[in-house]
Amino acid sequence: MAQSILWAASGTGFTFLMTTLGAAMVFLFRKEMSGGIQKVFLGFAAGVMIAASVWSLLIPAIEEAEKNGQIGWVPAAGGFIIGIAFLYTLDHMIPHLHPQANQQEGMSSSMKRTSLLVLAVTLHNIPEGMAVGLSFALAVQHGGDSSAYASAMALAIGIGIQNFPEGAAISLPLRQEGFSVRKSFFLGSMSGIVEPIFGISTVLIAGLIFPYMPWLLAFAAGAMMYVVVEELIPEAHLGEHSDIGTMGVMAGFIIMMILDVALG
Repeated sequence: MAQSILWAASGTGFTFLMTTLGAAMVFLFRKEMSGGIQKVFLGFAAGVMIAASVWSLLIPAIEEAEKNGQIGWVPAAGGFIIGIAFLYTLDHMIPHLHPQANQQEGMSSSMKRTSLLVLAVTLHNIPEGMAVGLSFALAVQHGGDSSAYASAMALAIGIGIQNFPEGAAISLPLRQEGFSVRKSFFLGSMSGIVEPIFGISTVLIAGLIFPYMPWLLAFAAGAMMYVVVEELIPEAHLGEHSDIGTMGVMAGFIIMMILDVALG
């Protein structure tokens, strides 16, 4: 258990660090990213999460279930559906506001626009932290299987890469809203703190209910795919010239696929 927690903390710590480095861009730039660049980054994040959901979560979930003598698609489909329901519930409970949107989502709240923007990013970082934590927990459970560790590290690297622009996408708009550079950086960085929190928490749960690991892996995949379809892809295709967002999706998918296959 201790080893699982250590690996999960390391993996999600890396993804949190990448969010922090992205948020640090507010010290170098004072303007928001252009619409085209935002579309590329949003599409890229979507592509990474789609590939990660398939190669790093659903396929291992099916393989683990079959090793345990179960029907592979049952926990994969069941966990996936539960993950969707989990994020759907959070999406409708937690007040938040997506960039370029004017209407608040979730429960009614008097929170400021900036706080709602931070909550929107924080919300979709939850399944990312769970995914990385579970991947390392699975690797530890496989003992000396180096390929399982490599696959978990590939997932952490992929999530970390797409977290960099996410940090900037929070800190730069906050600076434009009138926040100080330091506060914009802090809030942008803290939007990623849920990844180590949920990553380690998920490992603790996985250790208690080891036979349900396939369900947990698929759960994380379903939660991630909900974020992709509900938020990332629609935002990457807002307005004209949406092809650039599509190319971002393809690039993210290819890079995550290569990372998983090459390192795994």
